[in-house]
Amino acid sequence: MQLDLGDSVETVSVLLPIPADRPYSYTVPQDMQLSPGDYVQVPLGPRKVAAVVWDGNPDNVDAKKLRAVEKKFDCPAVPEDMRRFIERVADYTISQPGTVLRGLLRAPGALDPEPPLDGLRWTGDAPERLTAARKRLLDLLAQEPSMAWTRSGLAHAAGVTASVVDGLVKLDLFETVQIPHAPIVAPPQIAERSSPLISEQADAASRLVATVKETGFSTVLLDGVTGSGKTEVYFEAVNAALAQDKQVLILLPEIALTTAFLERFEARFDAPPAPWHSGMPPKQRERVWRQVATGQIRAVAGARSALFLPFQDPGIIVVDEEHDGAYKQEDRLFYSARDMAVMRASIGQFTCVLSSATPSIESRVNANMGRYKSVTMRQRHANAKLPNLETIDMRKDPPPRGQFVSPVLKDAIEAANTRGEQAMLFLNRRGYAPLTLCRVCGHRFECSNCSAWLVEHRFRQQLECHHCGHNEPVPEACPKCGTLDHLVACGPGIERLAEEIDEAFPEAGIVVLSSDMFGGVSRLRLELEAIAKGAADIVIGTQIIAKGHNFPLMTCVGVVDADIGLANGDPRAAERTFQLLSQVTGRAGRAGGKSVGYLQSYAPDHPVIDAIRSGDREAFYEREIALRREHGLPPFTRLVSLIVSANSRNEAADHARALRLTQPRSNDVSVLGPAEAPMALIRGRHRFRLLVRAPRSFDVQSYLCGWFKDAPKTRGSVRVQIDVDPQSFL
Repeated sequence: MQLDLGDSVETVSVLLPIPADRPYSYTVPQDMQLSPGDYVQVPLGPRKVAAVVWDGNPDNVDAKKLRAVEKKFDCPAVPEDMRRFIERVADYTISQPGTVLRGLLRAPGALDPEPPLDGLRWTGDAPERLTAARKRLLDLLAQEPSMAWTRSGLAHAAGVTASVVDGLVKLDLFETVQIPHAPIVAPPQIAERSSPLISEQADAASRLVATVKETGFSTVLLDGVTGSGKTEVYFEAVNAALAQDKQVLILLPEIALTTAFLERFEARFDAPPAPWHSGMPPKQRERVWRQVATGQIRAVAGARSALFLPFQDPGIIVVDEEHDGAYKQEDRLFYSARDMAVMRASIGQFTCVLSSATPSIESRVNANMGRYKSVTMRQRHANAKLPNLETIDMRKDPPPRGQFVSPVLKDAIEAANTRGEQAMLFLNRRGYAPLTLCRVCGHRFECSNCSAWLVEHRFRQQLECHHCGHNEPVPEACPKCGTLDHLVACGPGIERLAEEIDEAFPEAGIVVLSSDMFGGVSRLRLELEAIAKGAADIVIGTQIIAKGHNFPLMTCVGVVDADIGLANGDPRAAERTFQLLSQVTGRAGRAGGKSVGYLQSYAPDHPVIDAIRSGDREAFYEREIALRREHGLPPFTRLVSLIVSANSRNEAADHARALRLTQPRSNDVSVLGPAEAPMALIRGRHRFRLLVRAPRSFDVQSYLCGWFKDAPKTRGSVRVQIDVDPQSFL
């Protein structure tokens, strides 16, 4: 902040939530006191926007040319460590600070306090006529005579109708008072566990608790097999942070996991954490945001965007299922919530716990090199056994023509159901079939906006693009040759799999789960609860069923196409396949007893399939890490993807080539491309990619900033997106 003595007008720097690379300058009204971190409302063109007073000196501009701050919000200021985090995220992702600030200002309606509620406080008098209902109400009031109530809250607590309360109000037995809103969740209770941890869990928990108590920055990789009790272990670290009066953030990869997790947290701490995800009603989001900022909320469980909530005094961040691809955002601001969680903890000097049964290669290498502390758990909780894993060679035991489940796997499903146990089939393809074509002319149904086939969803009678959402009814005739009844579905999706299993097991209760099911997240939660209680015989689903669910009766798990992710040219294909299949098969046998996982494969000798079947996870990690090092892939090098897109192919190609020609020379940096992206067209935009590779120690962000200063400016529909540490190469 700077005081201009020449004209006695104070000016401040204000960061706005717009794609600007620096704060703007505004004057301060004489009756307003502002400091860095204060939330303010400022004019921007014809609009009024919420923004934040920022550090540093304002521009050296005549104050008469500046517009004034219009309002200071009654809200705790953005702490300094959060302001530094916003700047660091912008620097790392090569984004504008204002773009990152949008993540913080997601609930502008929360910047002002909620207006108080109209409440009632008992005067202590009693009515002349005392009915049974009135007596119950007065007996309740007598327990805490000075307590203020809302009208509906009092009626509910006393077990009477609102008219009973209204009758006493008319008799002037209450005075009207203003009462604040109650916290959206009660504060978690700090307490010892009601049941002891097993020896391996206890050792892991004590190490995490000791790290939290050190009150400095540490990242801990909690590496435990499925069912080993990792959640209960990191709950002990959460308890230690709460005991220090710190706030807690637990990141989850899927909204569908939130409800079950909230219940589990509540069972441990006598209160649930506040949820935070995109499916919340706007008013609830505002209340959570406000109460995090004021410190009323001590614990939050949420999706990746929860990382930008305005925590005043964080003490621990837990990233559950840290390997999960859902933590990578690939829209507007490209960032990995896992990596940014580590950065947030580093800036705030507190603990970050990365928890997974199948850690990412990056996290394993960081642990091996001593950058992260490592806590490992190799025993399942309560002596439960990991499932025996078997591969089904589809060349030797193929299914009948037109089917996709091997007779070996169908026999295993039947045996499990006969014993009163559950079976699960996993296929990571939504819909009925990934491709529909005409038998007569060979026409294939493609998306008009994307380089993708239209997926048939037979339940809805629709052909749909899973990239842009375009959909159209399934036609009766081929649109190219006009032939009727000659369209054929090629390949299986989970709907087709369900059709096959229903024919094979007509008496079984079958549940089909995917992220696009009717009813959305609410129905998915109900279905998961029903499965956990045994209300299904066979579960068929996509990767939504692989993450964190506990199905006690599940003893047979079959992966229908274990090879599906191994042949797409993605350098992370082996890692992702290993993680996904390990997580899926880990759903079996979590309650003890014998369980089996089956992997249908046309390449059963592939190293990834072999590593999963043999249970030799360390051999997989050693091989994959060695391959990454040998071929110069992350985490041993830095990659940055530059995606050039435009409404026409020529525009995108021309700009990509012009951009490549301005690349600064450096012996440390190699640039591949430009080349047309594998997904050359998405949402009507043509795409070309360049891939920048540099040594791990090289400052690739500064290099790219220098490059783009001299690069051709984007014109027309051309857009360039920068993805540091890309996860997708499509």
